[in-house]
Amino acid sequence: MDRSFYQFALKYRGKLDADDFSHFADSMFLDHSFPKSSSDFDQLSKYVEEKAHPVMKASVFDEMWEEYAGE
Repeated sequence: MDRSFYQFALKYRGKLDADDFSHFADSMFLDHSFPKSSSDFDQLSKYVEEKAHPVMKASVFDEMWEEYAGE
């Protein structure tokens, strides 16, 4: 994992045919307090569960994290 989760997730932004990943990424981009430099699962998961916009669902984060961790 050479890049942060935020940098990884940005590749899903702006899809014309939006899906859960793109909705998450678009909301994450607009959230100025999202921990953009973090690669720590616990920190990011806690943020998503406690402070994130409702569009950023924990289940979607978990799916994205699996893909991110597999890189």
